[in-house]
Amino acid sequence: MTKERGPVDLAVVAGIDPWAHLDHNIAEPLSRPLVTRNVADEIVDRLVTAVALGVYVPGQRLPSERELSQMLEVSRTGVRTALHRLAEAGYVEVRRGRHGGSFVRSDWGPSSADMIAHYLLPNWDRFEALLDARRLIEPVIARAAAERRTEADLVAMREALEQYAEAEDREASRRADELLHRRIAGATQNPVLVNLSSQFRSGVSLNLGAEPYTLSVRRTAERQHRELVAAIEARQGEQAAVLAHEHFGLTENLIRDLAQRVRDETGPS
Repeated sequence: MTKERGPVDLAVVAGIDPWAHLDHNIAEPLSRPLVTRNVADEIVDRLVTAVALGVYVPGQRLPSERELSQMLEVSRTGVRTALHRLAEAGYVEVRRGRHGGSFVRSDWGPSSADMIAHYLLPNWDRFEALLDARRLIEPVIARAAAERRTEADLVAMREALEQYAEAEDREASRRADELLHRRIAGATQNPVLVNLSSQFRSGVSLNLGAEPYTLSVRRTAERQHRELVAAIEARQGEQAAVLAHEHFGLTENLIRDLAQRVRDETGPS
């Protein structure tokens, strides 16, 4: 019987499954459905972790209940309960009306370290596997993009660069950043590499749609984006690989710094 293939199986090439000898949860490090504890508790812990990482920032509207339930593969009831708890704890503000929703109020609270520890630390081996894979693969993608890009690819990258530079808020920045890296991956002319890059983004975003972020990281990323696209335009494959390694280290450092902060505040696990 032919095995039904899910999204991760798009990485299968020539009948060789690179995840064949790995636990399925390691193949998709942090995007598995929430099933190990009370669902609402896990949603709360994951969203508090996401806010602490800058996946969402104060003042930003969270995705709707429907969107969050689809992202996390849970019921809307669990999401609704989690958002209610977050509002009671002061992390979000619920606004009614046409432009309403749940808006982030604070990126850190008295219970943040404990809640983040509940989510982040038990998953740390999966984070390490994800970050290691990204360090290996994203430079390969950048090098291949430099070698294979077309003039149309360059036009598309420049458009995304300008959107990132002109982004007025976190959400616009997220969309432009995702667009740029999708177009860089697309310049490899290899859909498997495009899919792998997308999986890495999904993992580091806790399956919530955005890279970890700070204003300082954004300023650095804007410069790195331009340098990376310039190297790809000049067909400087090795330089593009070096720049990609440096660039994706921004996200890795944010995740590692948060993990260390949590360990320092909560003590040995």
